[in-house]
Amino acid sequence: TLMDGLESRGDVIVIGATNREEDIDTALRRPGRFDREIEIGVPDKAGRKEILQIHTRSMPLEKDIDLGEIANATHGFVGADLSALTKEAALVVLRRILPKIDLEKDEIPAEVLEKLIVKHDDFVDALKSVEPSAMREVMVETPTVRWMDIGGLDEVKDTLIKVVEMPLKQPEIFKNFGINPAKGVLLYGPPGCGKTLLAKAIATESECNFITIRGPEIMSKWVGESEKAVRGIFKKARQVSPCIVFFDEIDAIASIRGTDTSRVTDRVLNQILTEMDGIEKLENVIVIAATNRPDLVDPALLRPGRFDKIILVPAPDEKARRSIFEVHTRNMPTGKIDFDSLVKRTEGHTGADIEALCREAAFLAISEKKKKVEQSHFTEALKKTKPSVSEMELNIYEKYGEYMGGSKLREPSYA
Repeated sequence: TLMDGLESRGDVIVIGATNREEDIDTALRRPGRFDREIEIGVPDKAGRKEILQIHTRSMPLEKDIDLGEIANATHGFVGADLSALTKEAALVVLRRILPKIDLEKDEIPAEVLEKLIVKHDDFVDALKSVEPSAMREVMVETPTVRWMDIGGLDEVKDTLIKVVEMPLKQPEIFKNFGINPAKGVLLYGPPGCGKTLLAKAIATESECNFITIRGPEIMSKWVGESEKAVRGIFKKARQVSPCIVFFDEIDAIASIRGTDTSRVTDRVLNQILTEMDGIEKLENVIVIAATNRPDLVDPALLRPGRFDKIILVPAPDEKARRSIFEVHTRNMPTGKIDFDSLVKRTEGHTGADIEALCREAAFLAISEKKKKVEQSHFTEALKKTKPSVSEMELNIYEKYGEYMGGSKLREPSYA
């Protein structure tokens, strides 16, 4: 009534603020009331650097500190987050200096005060405890897995570097050639072959935000809630880009339409398709999905423009199994181990199986109160651990790989 009143408003302008614009009554959003809607988005790298310069203006910084580098490492941070980051960096310095201060004295020695300087490493430490506020509503993980932690899978790694890492770290290359990077990547293969591990590693190597969605977690019995959850996930991903959205067990939410009597998965799948094809471009956002049952994934997702790359993550061959043993015994005190023998005796084992084997061998050594894991412990552990994937299952993945035009299952690649 006041905004539409007969009396002139004079020099009065009404400004409203919200972070949930979809909940505002449409009557308020029509012309003549709130005529203009201005979205204040997440700042880009240049904006983050300016905000950091403001909040560190009165802070004793190390002379060669590079705020641009810190801005580059704070994707998705808003002004309040960057303010919290600078305060946390200052607290890191205080925690380091505090033990050197005699609190019973009225004055602090000059040599101690001179050490109250915020360094680049202090910001790195602060980043461990400060996260983007926009990411708190979704499942956020900060992976620490790197390529060196993955045994084998060289071909798969190379493909992921070209399809995911390069577009996120060097988007200007794709713009110069006038091509659009892949929107999505589907990783499929037997259980325990490192699909989730690969997704975490590419997120770490790409230095971008990582949102994990496990299929069953977003399913709701209430109509519209599951679709709303999907919209919210993609909205957050756009806000905190560059970002990888990882759907684990995607067959649980994107199965072939018409096979689910409740039709919940049909609606969720349609929402995912809408987000990937939507008018609002997925810029600097790449979707990675993993599944053990690629035959259950709706074909509409598998066409170019959605999941542009479909990558088989195979069971490891001998070369890959040796790499996996090296990864999982890297920090293990071992005696003289015949890895060649172990590699030959673990035909058909996945990476998860080999990890379980190494863990069982270590437990046996601990129970015998030994200081090192010996060959005998691995021999005994082999009797207790069996391959988790059957030969028939491996053949099924191999046939599907040939059908999709992928490489054969037992090529030398694994994580």
